[in-house]
Amino acid sequence: MATSEQTRKPLLDAALGVVVVLVLSWAARYLSTTVPKATKGTGLEGIGASVEFPIYAILLGLLGNAVLSATGVRERLSGGFRTEFFIKTGLVLLGASINLGVIVSAAGPAIVQSVVLISVVFGFSWWLGGKLGLEDKLRALLSAAVAICGVSAAIAAAGAVQAKREQLAYSASLVIVFALPSIFILPLAATALGLDPRVTGAWIGGNIDTTAAVTAAGTLAGEESLQIATIVKVTQNALLGVVAVALTAYFALKVERKPVGVSAGRQLWDRFPKFVLGFLVTSVLATVYLANVPSGKAAIGVVNDLRTWFLILAFVSIGLEFRAGALKQAGWRPVGVFAASTGVNVLAALGLAVLLF
Repeated sequence: MATSEQTRKPLLDAALGVVVVLVLSWAARYLSTTVPKATKGTGLEGIGASVEFPIYAILLGLLGNAVLSATGVRERLSGGFRTEFFIKTGLVLLGASINLGVIVSAAGPAIVQSVVLISVVFGFSWWLGGKLGLEDKLRALLSAAVAICGVSAAIAAAGAVQAKREQLAYSASLVIVFALPSIFILPLAATALGLDPRVTGAWIGGNIDTTAAVTAAGTLAGEESLQIATIVKVTQNALLGVVAVALTAYFALKVERKPVGVSAGRQLWDRFPKFVLGFLVTSVLATVYLANVPSGKAAIGVVNDLRTWFLILAFVSIGLEFRAGALKQAGWRPVGVFAASTGVNVLAALGLAVLLF
């Protein structure tokens, strides 16, 4: 009887933890869909439309963290905070939004821009983070986020390098903070510089880190700029798997090598985030499906909505599990690295956009 009771109690606590995650996730989803509608037509429309679900989810998760900690039940319910499962599932589903056919057929310059830009910005951020003494896992997350596609890239990098949840939450927050002003600054700067709409779109898509912010800025810049910005951003998103593989190999074979006797191939496979393979497979399946089913966009939309739900669940869980100790030790340095890398990204993306578009 005692054994049965001992088994039932943790299961009940974990179930209650899942309920907490679901309730907070519903609230985050509600805010992410309601705020843009409420601010439409007002001076806050741009901000309301571009604040993505991760920021609501993390903030609500942190609020829940504070309440549960104050009442002394957070540790008991933590079994329901399934951050890793939610993140991996969300990233696999993210692959459905990558139409490889569009990239191959319409994004020649975008591919060149993305490869060069990711290499330059990631390399600079990684170098500067090393100079300032950032822990390798944190600078991997920051570098991936600023160089590729913001929150999604940070999530993939976190899986590849086995980063702490606090580091992922911190990186995601920096992405949002820096993306918001870019929505308004880049279209205004493009107008002041007299840039061609295609160049403006390539600049926006190559520089701004979140898809929603790219859409908002591209809309302000005009329809042609929005189309180019979207292609450039999707192309960068598609390179997510390549960077994840490279990070996995680097950390497995150099940063955290196992003792002699374990083959390099085994080290790489053991550490490799298998969900990245799921991401790539989903991308291929979605591409084939859209090529053969003219009305397939509706089904892809359902998958994308499901992906959003899983990522909301993940970020709420991150907030619930968050501990500030590791970030206090990092101090101002991560912000400095991200800010400097963003500056390099702005200049490099502009130069490549002018050259290629």
